[in-house]
Amino acid sequence: MNKPAAKTPMAFSFRVDLRWCLDELLKDGRLTQRDVNLASTTPRTRDQLNWHPLQVVAHFDFPDASGKATVLTLDVLTAWLAERAAQPVFHIDPLKIRAGEVTQAMSYKYAERHSILAVAVTQDEVTIASAQPFHNEWETDLRQTLRGKTIKRVVANPADIHRYTIEFYRLSRAIEGASGSDSVSSQYVSNFEQLLELGNVNASPDANDQHIVNIVDWLFQYAFDQRASDIHLEPRREIGRVRFRIDGVLHNIYEFPHLIMNAVVSRIKILGRMNVAEKRKPQDGRLKTRNTKGQETELRLSTLPTAFGEKMVMRIFDPDVLVRGFKELGLVGEDHEKWQKMVKEPNGIILVTGPTGSGKTTTLYSTLKQLATDEVNVCTIEDPIEMIEGSFNQMQVQHNIELDFAEGIRSLMRQDPDIIMVGEVRDGETADMAIQAALTGHLVLSTLHTNDAPSSINRLVDLGVQPFLIAATILGVMAQRLVRRLCPHCKVEVDCDEAAWVELTAPWKAPIPKKIYGPKGCLECRDTGYLGRMGIYEIMLLSNDLRKVISEGAALGDIKKQAYKEGLLPLRLSGAQKVAQGMTTIEEVMRVAPLN
Repeated sequence: MNKPAAKTPMAFSFRVDLRWCLDELLKDGRLTQRDVNLASTTPRTRDQLNWHPLQVVAHFDFPDASGKATVLTLDVLTAWLAERAAQPVFHIDPLKIRAGEVTQAMSYKYAERHSILAVAVTQDEVTIASAQPFHNEWETDLRQTLRGKTIKRVVANPADIHRYTIEFYRLSRAIEGASGSDSVSSQYVSNFEQLLELGNVNASPDANDQHIVNIVDWLFQYAFDQRASDIHLEPRREIGRVRFRIDGVLHNIYEFPHLIMNAVVSRIKILGRMNVAEKRKPQDGRLKTRNTKGQETELRLSTLPTAFGEKMVMRIFDPDVLVRGFKELGLVGEDHEKWQKMVKEPNGIILVTGPTGSGKTTTLYSTLKQLATDEVNVCTIEDPIEMIEGSFNQMQVQHNIELDFAEGIRSLMRQDPDIIMVGEVRDGETADMAIQAALTGHLVLSTLHTNDAPSSINRLVDLGVQPFLIAATILGVMAQRLVRRLCPHCKVEVDCDEAAWVELTAPWKAPIPKKIYGPKGCLECRDTGYLGRMGIYEIMLLSNDLRKVISEGAALGDIKKQAYKEGLLPLRLSGAQKVAQGMTTIEEVMRVAPLN
C-alpha cells in the first residue's frame, strides 16, 4: 500500500497503525531512529492494546526531534496527524458542544464502531471528529442518514473522542429514558446516601440505567472536571437550565426538560438529607462525593422556591483548598508578612472582609490549617460548616434550637480554646462575645461584609461595640477580592492604556508601566485568556497611632487618612501591582475592586 504524501488527503481508505505513525514521524524528523526502535519493541499492556497509535507514541514522552515542540504530547501528535491529512485540528470542549444535538447525528454503536463523534450540527452541515483521517468508508452511509447535510471532517485527540462519546451518549440516553418514565422521581425516594460514589456505571450507555442517578453522576463529575466553583440548576416554564461558575464567570452548560430538572433537584435533595416533600421553603444541605480515584469533594446545597419550581445552587469546595499555600492564593510579599505578623499574636481579633465569593473562607481555612498544630486547640463556629477538617473542632449554628454565633462563642469559651474562628460577625451580641474572647486571651478570626478594611471599624461601631474596645482588641483587618489570573500559556505583552491605569490608581498616581500583559486565548483556558483566580488584598494593621484615632471615635475619613499615612495599600493599588507583574489585567481589577 502506498503511503500518503505529506499534507495530502488520501484518495482511498485506510486506518493508520503504529508502524505507519512511527515511519512518518521519523520521515518528518519528529522522532529519532532510537525512539522508533524503543516504541516498536516495548511490549504493551492489555489496556494499551486498544489504544490509538498516537496514544502509544505519546505514552513515551519522546522529545520532539524537530524542535517544533518540547515533547510529543498527544495534542502535539494530533495536530501533526491533522496536518498530514490536510484536515483542521479540533479541540473538543464539552462546554461548547450541545450533547443533545450531536448524539442525534448517529447511533452510539455506529460512533463507537468507527471511532467518530459529531461535534457540531448546523442546518446544513455536521462536523465529524475522528482520529483516523484517512478512513472514510463510513461517510457514504452517514450521508444517507443525515438527509442531505454535508459532512465536515476534523481531526481530534483520540482519547477525547473515546471519552466524550461515552459521556455524551450516556447523558442523552439517561435524559431520553427519564423523559419516557411515568414518574422519574418516585423510583429512588428510598435510595438515601450520605456519601455519593461517582463513576460506578457501565462504560457504555444502557437503556436500563437508573437514568436520573446517571444524570446527577454526570453533572457532578462534569463540574469537577471543568473546575467549577458553583452549579446552578434553574427551572423555567418548559426547560431547566444548568450553569457552572468557572473562574467567577457563569457558563451555560445544558438544558433539561422541566420534568427532568425537578427529578434531578429531588435526587440531590435526598442525597443532601433535605426534605424532598417541602418545596415552599428555602433549604440548606451538604453532600460529600467520592470519585473512582478515591478523591472526596464536599458540596454545600441551597434551594430557593421560584415561579417555576425549586432553584438549586451547589457550592463546590475544592479538597485541595486546605493544603493550598498562601503563594497560590496570591498572598505574597509584604502582604504575606503583615498577615503572618497578625496570626502569630497570642490574642486579639483578626477580621477578613469582602463580599460573598471573595475567598474569605479559603483564606481563613488555609490560615487555620497552618495554625492547628498539636500544641493548640482550634475551635470554629460556622453557619454552615464549609469543609470538614480533622484538625479543627467545628460546630455548626442551629437556629432551630437557638444556637447562634453568640451562644456558640459562649460555649466554646468553656472548651479551653487557643484559637476561635467565628464564621461571621452579624450582630452586636456576636461582636460583644468576640470582644470578650479576645480580652480573655484568645485569638479570634472572623469575617465581616464591608467594602474595604477601614470600613470594618465603623461597621463594628454600628453594631454597638464601643470604640475603645475595638482599639483594644482588633489586631488588624484584611479586605480581599478575587481576580482572574492571566493564562500563563498564552498571555501576550500589550501597551498599557495610560488613561485606564490613571483611573485604576487614582489618586495615588502610580508610575505607568510601559508594557503589561493581556489575554489572548488558547486551548488551556478555553479561549478566555484567563486560567484560575488569585486574591488582591488590603491589609490594615492597627498601630498605636491608629488605635488612638479609633478610640477617640473618629469618622471613617479620619481613620482612612491615618491608615493611608501608615502605608495601607488600597485594593485597587494592590491589584495594580499584580497588573504590573503580568498576573492579571486592569479590567479585571476594576471589575471587582471598589473605588478608592
